[in-house]
Amino acid sequence: MTRISAIEIDDRGLPSPTPEIEQERRVAVFDLLEDNSFSIPGRHGQPAPEGPFRLSLAIREGKLVFDVTSEDGAKVAEFHLSLGPFRQVVKDYFQICESYFEAVKRLPPSQIEAIDMARRGIHNEGARVLMERLDGKANLDAGTARRLFTLVCVLHFGG
Repeated sequence: MTRISAIEIDDRGLPSPTPEIEQERRVAVFDLLEDNSFSIPGRHGQPAPEGPFRLSLAIREGKLVFDVTSEDGAKVAEFHLSLGPFRQVVKDYFQICESYFEAVKRLPPSQIEAIDMARRGIHNEGARVLMERLDGKANLDAGTARRLFTLVCVLHFGG
């Protein structure tokens, strides 16, 4: 059971998201819960904790916090990641998303497709950065990293 079964976004104290950001959040959470691969490696000679896992994401004291518990609420792991490595790719992602949302309103499909390809490329880069930052802390596949990166962006937007 190497998967996330529930996810909570702790956005207390952050500005309210725009409707577009809120939609991105809903879609990412839905997609993530439908299909993901996530596990915590064993540490200090201990076996790997068994899933499925509940994940809470937050920004606290300028850090991205992953709080992982078992389904019954027992603490499995908590790690704090610096937001620095995410700043540029999140900024690029928001800029391209803004272009994409505007393009959908007024441009022909061929131009929308080109912007969407660029958006996917930046999204893939964000997922790669997330996987690097989680290396040794959590194991996840590229699809899970993409969806989690979307949620990092949602939190970053407010933080």
